[in-house]
Amino acid sequence: ADKASLLDLTDKETWEKLSVWDRRADAMAPLTERQTDSVLELRAAAETLPVPSELPIEDLCSLSSRSLQSFSATVPASTEDVLLKGFQMLDMENDRIETAQQFFAWFAKLQASMDQDESAKYRKTRDDLYCYQEQCDAILKDVSAALDQLDSLQKQYLFVSNKTGTLHEACEQLLKEQSELVDLAESIQQKLSYFNELENISTKLNSSPLSVNSEGFIPMLSKLDDCIEYVSSHPSFKDYPVYMAKFKQCLSKAMHFMKIHIVNTMQNLTSQLTKRTLIEQIEQRAEKIPEYHHLLDEIHQCYLDQREQLLSPSITSTITDLTTQNSKDHCALVRSGCAFMVHVCQDEHQLFNEFFSKPTPKLEVVGELCLSLYDVLRPMIIHIIHLETLSELCSILKNEMLEDHVQNNTTQLGAFDAVVKQMLEDVQERLVYRTHIYIQTDIMGYNPAPGDLAYPEKLEMMERIAQSLKEEQMKQMSQEYAFSDVQLEDGIGRRNSNAGSVEASRLQTSISPADLHGMWYPTVRRTLVCLSKLYRCIERAVFQGLSQEALSACIQSLLKASDIILKNKTQIDGQLFLIKHLLIMREQIAPFHTDFAIKEISLDLKKTRDAAFKILNPKAVPNLFRLNSHNAILEFLLEGTPEIKEHYIDSKKDVDRHLKFSCEQFIQQQTQIFVGSLEEFLTKVAALKTTAIQGGPTYNLAQQPWAQPAKINDIVMATYRVMKSKLPSTLQSMSLYLANRDTEFILFKPVRNNIQQVFQRLHALLQEEYSGEDLQIIACPSMEQINLLLSVNK
Repeated sequence: ADKASLLDLTDKETWEKLSVWDRRADAMAPLTERQTDSVLELRAAAETLPVPSELPIEDLCSLSSRSLQSFSATVPASTEDVLLKGFQMLDMENDRIETAQQFFAWFAKLQASMDQDESAKYRKTRDDLYCYQEQCDAILKDVSAALDQLDSLQKQYLFVSNKTGTLHEACEQLLKEQSELVDLAESIQQKLSYFNELENISTKLNSSPLSVNSEGFIPMLSKLDDCIEYVSSHPSFKDYPVYMAKFKQCLSKAMHFMKIHIVNTMQNLTSQLTKRTLIEQIEQRAEKIPEYHHLLDEIHQCYLDQREQLLSPSITSTITDLTTQNSKDHCALVRSGCAFMVHVCQDEHQLFNEFFSKPTPKLEVVGELCLSLYDVLRPMIIHIIHLETLSELCSILKNEMLEDHVQNNTTQLGAFDAVVKQMLEDVQERLVYRTHIYIQTDIMGYNPAPGDLAYPEKLEMMERIAQSLKEEQMKQMSQEYAFSDVQLEDGIGRRNSNAGSVEASRLQTSISPADLHGMWYPTVRRTLVCLSKLYRCIERAVFQGLSQEALSACIQSLLKASDIILKNKTQIDGQLFLIKHLLIMREQIAPFHTDFAIKEISLDLKKTRDAAFKILNPKAVPNLFRLNSHNAILEFLLEGTPEIKEHYIDSKKDVDRHLKFSCEQFIQQQTQIFVGSLEEFLTKVAALKTTAIQGGPTYNLAQQPWAQPAKINDIVMATYRVMKSKLPSTLQSMSLYLANRDTEFILFKPVRNNIQQVFQRLHALLQEEYSGEDLQIIACPSMEQINLLLSVNK
């Protein structure tokens, strides 16, 4: 029971200490229920620990003698000594512990003293923490006060900000209203300005010295027109009828002034024109008396100066307007500008004749007015790069202006004629320059694309397309004619049938795709188009030079393209490609009624070289003709003069020459393909005969190893097979490229003749050298068979 009460007392003290820990309502580290239970359990475990056996004897608590007596019955003698000695050390030998309650009380007191000594540092720490806590409380208090001040400042700031924003909005609203009022005032002032002009205009019209020729009359008239237009467009304005009537009165008064001035001017001019007799008198006397002639010149010059002064601004303005309207169309600009100047020249001559009866050379001053057009057009001309535009400009200036206008009226358009000719020369010069560049870049320097050299694929594709279109047209025609045969009478049906046969024949003879302009090689097409544009635009001599240059460049491009096709495809494709396009060039340049020949002058230095050689090498001259050094120098001076030689280059003949060479090469190669092996055999036989005729050994052709009947049979059969297999494809290629039966026949006829001649020579040789049995072994086809094979494949 005593022990239990002691434990209760200890727990009570522990609980009190723990309550001190959590006594603050805003404790920074409050203990949870589990932490509190843990503290009590630790306290209980610490109180029930046994005394360590290794505890030194001096650390034991000494008991009093009374305590030793009470425990003497149970404690050994040695133990009593130890206890007594311990109490003595603790100065408690006089105290007596008689009961267990006294012992526990003493022990608790002792334990409390020990605890107090051990927890001194903790208490110190606790006191420090209390001090820190008080400081933190003070800081929190200051912070709370500062936050209160900040809240107050924030409220004041929000109040001021709201007031400022409201003031700003009010200011903006006032500025907006001010701006609206200013705009309204300006609008009212602008509207009132038209009405306020009434007084100024009335004052000017009522002033006595007002003249319609004064500087302020035209601006005043413009203001009056603006005011009338404005007032008329606002009939809802106040006092609209009053102001409208007043403005009309002002307008009537101004028109009255202008009418009076114009009528008076016209009357004065009429009266002056009716007095032309004075000018006539001067003109009559000018032929006899020099002073009158000089006077008439001065009158002409004055007249022309006045006309130039009047016309120059108008002409300049009109040409500027035409340039603006036709800035992207040079031809339209030239055509419209020249037409305008034609009218100006004609009108000026007519007006001059109204004043004077005799012309004057000074009237050519109109040409100075025409120069204003030339000054505008020439910078444009020298920057044009397209040949089509330049050639069209040449046609306009040459045909439309010079031939149509100037030739029909040379008197009045003399000045215009000079300007147009100068302009035409500029265009022709530019055209020649651009043509040279075009020939170098687009013809001679042309790099063919893969599609340009896709022969014969592109021709075959176009042939298939043309054949499909032809079949479709024939099908439609057959349907139409079948319908007409049923619906119409016999006579009409027969006429339709005849028409159908004519149409069918037309389709059969339609142009082949190979002859289409778009299927030509690009350089051929460009060359012919270029020549067609140049033909009527430049002089014949210049055209001959350019045509020779263009045709030569085109031929070189065709030769280059033919070589590429020959390497990539077959030999016959390259040859027929070249032949076809040379035929096209020959046919297309035929309509140009001009010579395609130019004369070139070269310096022949052959005699000069020979004479100098004689001076430097006298030993090379024979003794009979050797001269001394003086004679050699004399010969050099007399005979060593260079010679000037002239020779002609004809591009048309150049086309014919290349065409002839290409055809001969084609004929030779095709003959070699078909009967080349037979020709080799016949050449060997001819060489053998020649040797025998020149005194060599006699021969028997049948005994030669290479001339055995079986060998000849192999050669003949191989030749016949080659002809039978390759002849159709050759003729088909010729038809595809040339697309003209006559041309195909002319080109293939030499090949056929060569084949026939070879077989005729072979037949003659076989009849001469071989017997009938050998001829049967050779089995050479007869001429009828050869002709039949060639005719079937015509």
